[in-house]
Amino acid sequence: MFNIILVIMKTTFKNLLPIAVVALAVSGAFVTTSMQSTSKLTAPKVGYPRDFMGNCILDQPQSCNTNPVPNLCYVGGGTSGTQAYGADQDCQEILYRNQ
Repeated sequence: MFNIILVIMKTTFKNLLPIAVVALAVSGAFVTTSMQSTSKLTAPKVGYPRDFMGNCILDQPQSCNTNPVPNLCYVGGGTSGTQAYGADQDCQEILYRNQ
């Protein structure tokens, strides 16, 4: 009786092992993909327009981002006009529009 149960368990294990391996591989792929996409998210950063001397005009803040996207950050949130810069590098930091 014990031998029959042992044989049944061995055949069941041999049949289910490939399915378990495939399930583990697929779940690992999903976890890796989701980790890569979340690492691209960055916190919003305040940008400012520059005056004719290149200094930040601090009374005109604009919500921007440091994540490189095709559109730069402009005052008013549009796609053209006065560009907003980050104040960290003497108003030289390039910022991008929030997505």
